[in-house]
Amino acid sequence: MAKRKVTTIPATINKFTAKPVDSKKKRRVAGYARVSTDHEDQQTSYEAQVDYYTNYIKGRDDWEFAGLYSDEGISATNTKHRDGFNQMIADALAGKIDLIITKSVSRFARNTVDSLSTIRKLKEHNIECYFEKENIWTFDSKGELLLTIMSSLAQEESRSISENVTWGHRKRFADGKVSFAYSRFLGYEKGPDGTIVVVPEQAKTVKLIYKLFLDGMTMHTIAGELTKRGIKTPGGKDKWNQSTVRSILTNEKYKGDALLQKSYTVDFLTKKTKTNEGEVPQYYVENNHEAIIDPQIFELVQAEIAKRNKGKERYSGVSIFSTKVQCAECGGWYGPKVWHSNDKYRRIIYQCNNKFRNKTGCSTPHLTEYEIKEYFIKAMNRLITEKDEIIANTEMIRKMLCDNSELETKRDALQGEIAVTVELTQNAVVENARVAQDQDDYNKRYNALVERYDRLKAQYDEVSTAITDNEARYEQMGRFITVLKDQTGIITEFDDAIWGSLVEKIVVKSKEDVTVVFKDGTKIKAE
Repeated sequence: MAKRKVTTIPATINKFTAKPVDSKKKRRVAGYARVSTDHEDQQTSYEAQVDYYTNYIKGRDDWEFAGLYSDEGISATNTKHRDGFNQMIADALAGKIDLIITKSVSRFARNTVDSLSTIRKLKEHNIECYFEKENIWTFDSKGELLLTIMSSLAQEESRSISENVTWGHRKRFADGKVSFAYSRFLGYEKGPDGTIVVVPEQAKTVKLIYKLFLDGMTMHTIAGELTKRGIKTPGGKDKWNQSTVRSILTNEKYKGDALLQKSYTVDFLTKKTKTNEGEVPQYYVENNHEAIIDPQIFELVQAEIAKRNKGKERYSGVSIFSTKVQCAECGGWYGPKVWHSNDKYRRIIYQCNNKFRNKTGCSTPHLTEYEIKEYFIKAMNRLITEKDEIIANTEMIRKMLCDNSELETKRDALQGEIAVTVELTQNAVVENARVAQDQDDYNKRYNALVERYDRLKAQYDEVSTAITDNEARYEQMGRFITVLKDQTGIITEFDDAIWGSLVEKIVVKSKEDVTVVFKDGTKIKAE
């Protein structure tokens, strides 16, 4: 039997590159640089990385420079919004790059999942990565293990940094330090000494928005009006939208206060934020800066927003008469209808929206815009002739509304009872987990505590709503008195601003029986 012999046949093809082992073809090499802040020292670091890798790659005879990809001022925890990084990966997968060089794993990605999935995808397409600081080559047998460890460490570092930043933000909030996004905030700018300064021209726009809203316009209609007037948005755009108007109408900063930590970061990896609904503390700073909107007007607007939101029918605001004319028969609102829309007799009339919804319908008459305006003028002039007496009565009622001491005492007592109930419930749950108990008895006690909590919470919400309503009514009456005092003589023409400021609604029974209800509660028959 012949002697057994083993002959080694050397590899001729590189298993990763699929090229001959002795191939002298240059590898196409790209560099990747990133810094995560806009600080001056980081800017220097960024420029240094770009310069270093450009020269480093071009200095190798066996390498061909395939480009330098970079991201400036972008976090590495997620690769979704890193344009330079994403373009580099796309070019690599398209066959334009053989090797990617970067400073460290943390420059590449601080998210372990992103890092590994990207490396594996590149590896499948025979593309290698080299991390200089850690001396990791991804084609190396130990490359993925080392990469997993280093990526995990980088991710943990990112989490630690995120927590430190969050703590810093919350410490500033707790200290009452207010920050403004001036570039996208209408009405204010940063002063030379760092203070918050009013911009007069922009403040006029803010005041106009509040006035238009109180005059009866919807947020959508206001957005259209501002666009039509050629007024720029906070972001410098030509077209306004409803959400921008809403943010201005509901932002407490316009009355000189500031609510801090309205939202918070849920996940440091995804950077996802969520509206703060009580999960983390909030801080309210009063009289922090100069107000653009009088606090009374601001609270009046909030009450009006709440009123429109909880109305039985959607507030349209397409007209100043929207949800202002009420049917005495069914309690529904009058809405606009077009008569003779296609001929010269075209006109808009207002009638009860329920007039033809059933067989019987409402018998209340339709009204023209002219008739509504005439009813208002008649009632308004009667109001003016009796204004001294009406103002005195309104001020007396206003003082009564101002006294919320009894309701506040009740609210505080309910708050104390709720706190005790919550503690008893928590203790019951802990005790049940610690000591074996009869579960039927435990469930009875637990359910009783839950029912008690629900009952107390409902009472607390009811009292809190009553306090808020009183405060809103107080501000509304204050504005009513101010506007009425300014009326020195009878009016002969319809005034949109006075209508929006003073009139709650008009109630129509017949054309001879129309009552105008003013915002102080005064009812005057228009005759």
